[in-house]
Amino acid sequence: MLAAPNINIKIWKSRMKNLDEIMTMCPVIPVIVIDHAEDAVPLATALYNGGLKVLEVTLRTEFGLGAISAISKALPDAVVGAGTVITPEDVRKAKAAGAEFLVSPGCTLSLLKAAQEEQIPLLPGVNSPSEAMLLLEHGQRHLKFFPAEAAGGVPMLKSILGPLPQLLFCPTGGVNPGNAAEYLSLPSVACVGGTWMLDKAAIAAGDWAEIERLSRLAAGLATS
Repeated sequence: MLAAPNINIKIWKSRMKNLDEIMTMCPVIPVIVIDHAEDAVPLATALYNGGLKVLEVTLRTEFGLGAISAISKALPDAVVGAGTVITPEDVRKAKAAGAEFLVSPGCTLSLLKAAQEEQIPLLPGVNSPSEAMLLLEHGQRHLKFFPAEAAGGVPMLKSILGPLPQLLFCPTGGVNPGNAAEYLSLPSVACVGGTWMLDKAAIAAGDWAEIERLSRLAAGLATS
């Protein structure tokens, strides 16, 4: 059993409204990996112009933090977050770079505490009732279901939500145009995370019009 950290639940709960707003702004959140720094702003602009206003820029490459900073300045009306946040140091660096929210593949209590100290919303990953209950105990009802398809997909998520309907999820991992609508049809799913609109060939060619087209399809999928 994990020991309880020094977490102020009142402060933590006061930030839930921010996550409510972020998760319902756009039901499809692109999960972005920046391999070349010069691609960050034009890629984000294409996604934004296509209707995807919430952007998750992962820290999987050395360009992640710089991309968050550049995109935040270039697109002040977009909501830019940091993904693949693993450590308390990641939390601090992402906040300093301009991230407005954080996404993690899992969660530790030290990560929760760091997010609280920096006063930035955190969307932690879970794929079991026990993980969800532990986070709920610490005032966290907004969760990422990850890796969604590998963890059992829609049937597994329904099983978790049966006894825990108060949770609000963003399924990510294996979500695509063929199954996104099924996830979004669940009442406790506010949005999904995906990469299908981030076509690697189009990015390599600088074909931002194609990225914008794919983004429009993704944004439309959410309301179809």
